[in-house]
Amino acid sequence: MLSILFYLFAVVSIFSAFYVTKSRSPVNSALWLVTTFICFAVLYITLDAPFMAAIQIMVYAGAIMVLIVFVIMLLNLGTAVKKRYTHALVWGGGMSILMLIVTNFFIRRSIPTGTVGDITTQTIKSYGHTELIGRAMFTDFLLPFEIASILLLVAIIGAVVLSKREV
Repeated sequence: MLSILFYLFAVVSIFSAFYVTKSRSPVNSALWLVTTFICFAVLYITLDAPFMAAIQIMVYAGAIMVLIVFVIMLLNLGTAVKKRYTHALVWGGGMSILMLIVTNFFIRRSIPTGTVGDITTQTIKSYGHTELIGRAMFTDFLLPFEIASILLLVAIIGAVVLSKREV
């Protein structure tokens, strides 16, 4: 049953991602992107990663989409349709099929190393996903976490400065 749900939402996410690029209206494209993000959250749940699913909904389907819709409204993008070139679709489809074949080849030819990490299924069940991610983030990866927060602060200040009419 779980695998049927996984494949169902995988197919829905592929189709919604296709309609993100195929939609003529930027708002409709943003709504298709929200659908894709929600499908990814369900995929995380089926893969037994509830923390990642919650972060997917809160960060991507929530905050990032609000920013994207805000930029769409700020720039006042019209629904002007540009002339579509079919040769770009043919080249894009051909490259996608080629990448799929190459990826499939390397996955089938690869040999698993058999190495096992420190975190096992028993460790995850005893501590929980969230606690293990929090420990790793605030002990081993504290410096990159703080650098990312400073970069986000600089980006917010830059967005406020750029959006002001008079400086």
